[in-house]
Amino acid sequence: MGLAPDKDWWRHAVVYQVYPRSFADSDGDGIGDLRGVTSRVDHLRRLGVDAVWLSPFYPSALADGGYDVDDHRAVDPRLGTLDDFDTMLATLHDAGIRVIVDIVPNHTSDRHEWFRAALAAGPGSPERDRYIFRDGLGPNGEQPPSDWQCMFGGPAWEPVGDGQWYLHLFAIEQPDLNWSNPEVREDFLKTLRFWADRGVDGFRVDVAHHLAKDLSGDPLPSAAELPLLHEVVDGTHPLGDREELTEIYADWREVFNAYSPPRAAVAEAWVAPTRRHRYAQPTGLGQAFNFDLLQASFDASEFREIVDRNLAATAETGSSNTWVLSNHDVVRHVTRYGLPDGGRDLGRGWLLSGGVTPDVDPVRGLRRARAATMLLLALPGSAYLYQGEELGLVEVAEIDDDARQDPTFFRSPGVDVGRDGCRVPLPWAAGAPSYGFGPGPASHLPQPEWWGELAVDRQDGVPGSTLELYRAALRLRRELQGAEELTWLDAEAGEAAAPGGTVLAFERPGGWVSVTNFGSAGVPLPAGEVLLSSSDLGDGVLPGETTVWLRR
Repeated sequence: MGLAPDKDWWRHAVVYQVYPRSFADSDGDGIGDLRGVTSRVDHLRRLGVDAVWLSPFYPSALADGGYDVDDHRAVDPRLGTLDDFDTMLATLHDAGIRVIVDIVPNHTSDRHEWFRAALAAGPGSPERDRYIFRDGLGPNGEQPPSDWQCMFGGPAWEPVGDGQWYLHLFAIEQPDLNWSNPEVREDFLKTLRFWADRGVDGFRVDVAHHLAKDLSGDPLPSAAELPLLHEVVDGTHPLGDREELTEIYADWREVFNAYSPPRAAVAEAWVAPTRRHRYAQPTGLGQAFNFDLLQASFDASEFREIVDRNLAATAETGSSNTWVLSNHDVVRHVTRYGLPDGGRDLGRGWLLSGGVTPDVDPVRGLRRARAATMLLLALPGSAYLYQGEELGLVEVAEIDDDARQDPTFFRSPGVDVGRDGCRVPLPWAAGAPSYGFGPGPASHLPQPEWWGELAVDRQDGVPGSTLELYRAALRLRRELQGAEELTWLDAEAGEAAAPGGTVLAFERPGGWVSVTNFGSAGVPLPAGEVLLSSSDLGDGVLPGETTVWLRR
């Protein structure tokens, strides 16, 4: 198949996130690897995705699932080599699938050569200026510079034994870089060129909003004085979403535009919705995730408000939307939608808190998830899918404490079990060791006994299976995709509609109509040729919690 030249491919792409360590294991060590990804390219081709987003595959101690990076321009030996990367990239490109790699610019690991040099060089050295070191408080610097807490729980400052402390907004093993340092900026431009020269098509930028910081205050503000980042809309928060980011990402855009076609980029930016557009400017990264749907409950009015707001925002920037329901950081949407309230406010707080499994209805959760996914795929813009959602995978709650890996769990024991439940290795074959994840029984996170029921080989070619639904939806989406616009309709009359009710219906150019019944009771099925539905249709009835695509 190969890749057709297209500088705007990212505007409407279906992007499939691969979390490499849990996707496919080629050598039986229990850890997914790059050769494993290569071995499953045919699955991705048959699914019909346009691109793969590859989560970190760099050398790492795995203090945070690979986001603690030892070397941004290398491959973790447990996952393969640069030659393996090149082979994987070429195989995906031959299948017509582009590749986005994860870039982690806010921090390195504490094993990075720069950080080791910083510890050895001492206070005031150029090596320490690459990171954010600060003198401690008290006569001998024995107290942290502030009472700030890191994202995973516990203090955000770590002492190094000489009166200084380093900032880590995430795990202790992830010291924050100093983006006021020109050497840091230039080194990441080198990293972008390194992977772009190898042929990658784009970059997903981890915590893109945190790079620029202002710690000039003396003393630093207390945690109680710091507002929530997403509530600050003027670029003045000391720890993120600052105006200096505009200059940083303008430099990145110069690098991207030096290639033909220009390399794409998408920002992970957990900021106020009114600030998100700054990252999606064509002079910056060009696109930014909107996580609004994965934070919403299964509710028609919420979905409509989110769609309207985000379409208006992208119209202002000239970007396109990035719709998403699940990823490696949140509870899978089948589980969220199986909760009694449909998953309200549970997307970002990693969900099964306190080790207590909520009252989840998996059958209802899957029905709602299939309906929400079809609605998402009908929207204008790009869609991001998380590995395994095409199988209807649920969050795995039954992981023993001694098997967990997420630093959130270790930093807040008994409070938050973390994100391991959405990172359990995929089931490929029901009767195989590790359910086909690898050639042997090893699996770096435990797979539940019932995992095989959802395996690829149990769903392949089975009418009505979630896998076949995704394949059909992506095939139709490619055929039907038109201009990046929609018109809301009255579900019964087929006319322009006002907000309200439990049914959302909209038309895309060419007469493609998507209708979702968010309610539990059936409603009359609108007129038109039925192209696909997320669950079986009754005679002239659109069942509850179901989406149908029609052609008028």
